[in-house]
Amino acid sequence: MSRWSFGVLAGAALAASGLSTAAFSEESVPLAEVAHIHGVGFDPKDPSRVLLATHFGVIVATGDGMATPLSVTSDDFMGFTTVPGRSDLLVASGHPGTGRGNMGFITSEDGGVTWRQVSEGSDGPVDFHALTVSPANPDVLYGLYHGIQVSRDGGRTWGLAGAGPAAVIDLAASSVDENMVFAATGAGLYRSTDGAETWELVGPVAPMTMVEAGPDGTVYAFVAGNGLYSLNPAAEQWTALNESLGGQEFLHMAADGSVEGHLVAATHASEVLESRDGGRTWAPYGTPR
Repeated sequence: MSRWSFGVLAGAALAASGLSTAAFSEESVPLAEVAHIHGVGFDPKDPSRVLLATHFGVIVATGDGMATPLSVTSDDFMGFTTVPGRSDLLVASGHPGTGRGNMGFITSEDGGVTWRQVSEGSDGPVDFHALTVSPANPDVLYGLYHGIQVSRDGGRTWGLAGAGPAAVIDLAASSVDENMVFAATGAGLYRSTDGAETWELVGPVAPMTMVEAGPDGTVYAFVAGNGLYSLNPAAEQWTALNESLGGQEFLHMAADGSVEGHLVAATHASEVLESRDGGRTWAPYGTPR
């Protein structure tokens, strides 16, 4: 089955933010037909739904296996994430679908329908391909654009951190320490305990495709060609959760803060998978259990 992209009609620019708008079809389609997923998150207002940032805007997936356009913009959303403790706030970055410059650091206060630019970022406007909010202090954010950038005022201002690891692919802020952040790279998982100024390798030298921090402090990382692993940072202990996923490489993951062990992930093939046992078993999102 061919992947499906939301059709769009060119619209006017948002005067306040410079973002393009588009009126695109509100028709629901099977989730399996959605392509180019760049981020996932449980809907803070309704965790039974999953929000997906795509090349064609933000969409919402429901437990019946269907997907519906949500954002009024058809832009390419990157670095999409929810904000712990804030059911009214989402953050992202990216670039417009019409080819103008990067969108900078953007936020939505209506569940992902409309977006505005809060900051251009450092050396911007930025297009954060990875963006993470610290659950320990939601005013602290880390973004990946021309190096690792840090904000300590909710994204209003940004500065470049120290020299980070090479070939960073994804970032995840610790849920227990605002100065601890993890970086998935092509040569392993790195950790900083001083706000991204210095880094150390934790675990094996192996290519990682994503990293995510759970509400309890557990860190999830996908090792390319091998599967999903978890790290207990306090004990420096790695656990193989599922080694049968090697061919379904995870690129994005989110943890449900309201249900222990409930995870959702998007693969390199734009499959959306769900786990209810902390990552040990997975099924297509919406599959009856």
